[in-house]
Amino acid sequence: MDLKTKSGYVSIVGKTNAGKSTLLNNILGQKIAITSRKPQTTRHRFLGIRTDNEFQIIFVDTPGFHSGQKRALNRYMNKVASNAMRGVDIVLYVLDKLNWTEEDLSRVNSISDETSVILVINKVDKLEEKNSLLPFIKELSEKDLFSHIIPISALKDLGVEDLVKLIHEKLPIGGHLYPEDQVTDISERFLASEIIRENCINRLGDELPYRISVSIERFSEVKGIIHIDSVIFVEKQSQKGMLIGQSGSMLKSIGTASRKELEKLLESKVMLKTWVKVKSGWSDNESLLPSMGYDLDK
Repeated sequence: MDLKTKSGYVSIVGKTNAGKSTLLNNILGQKIAITSRKPQTTRHRFLGIRTDNEFQIIFVDTPGFHSGQKRALNRYMNKVASNAMRGVDIVLYVLDKLNWTEEDLSRVNSISDETSVILVINKVDKLEEKNSLLPFIKELSEKDLFSHIIPISALKDLGVEDLVKLIHEKLPIGGHLYPEDQVTDISERFLASEIIRENCINRLGDELPYRISVSIERFSEVKGIIHIDSVIFVEKQSQKGMLIGQSGSMLKSIGTASRKELEKLLESKVMLKTWVKVKSGWSDNESLLPSMGYDLDK
């Protein structure tokens, strides 16, 4: 092994809607994580891999932390996010602007002293009081919680490459664990379910997206065409009506947008079929979560 070769695991954690998935997509230079302005967009833990010559960063993308743990799905996502802070080399703790709370302090204090923690202040381009940034950084620096504090805008691509260079410096020496052309560990099947769910989220009201889960029943290639059969699960009959829309207009819009995006990502013609089914109370029933694709052991 070349002693100059470095690789390591880097978890991206923080409260929901802090821009973690946008940051990961920016660093990787392509979309593997779905994004939305609405909370609860990311629900699963998966890897994003960036290889730059001798450096390989293995990012762990996670759901955002939720203050409320009323529903089984929220408890599951908090558990996944907490577990992702263990056994990694670096934790990127991402803030939405200057929104730092006692909960954040408690979570950061729970991270092992052996793990390097970098505070990433995201969305600095949206700060109303720009002059408040430096005093905020100074105040947190004095708490001696972080190895570095980096202000960025993942959406506007401000400061992101500086963050990557800092990660390169802090990576441990070690051989690469993945081929240099591999970008993620997620399957095309899972990617399809996430793209469909994202298009549901972006077209529906604030509450309904959290009651939606997508299952891929078929994913196969026939004569150069990828055939995907998907089922969108909701919790109530009324939600099913909202998702289908008048004369099927909403479901058609979701299907068309998803198909076009999947054709671009998969570089293939796609034949996509979608159905909507009701599975009552699935998001608050821990025994149902595994059947909806949620691994309770994570």
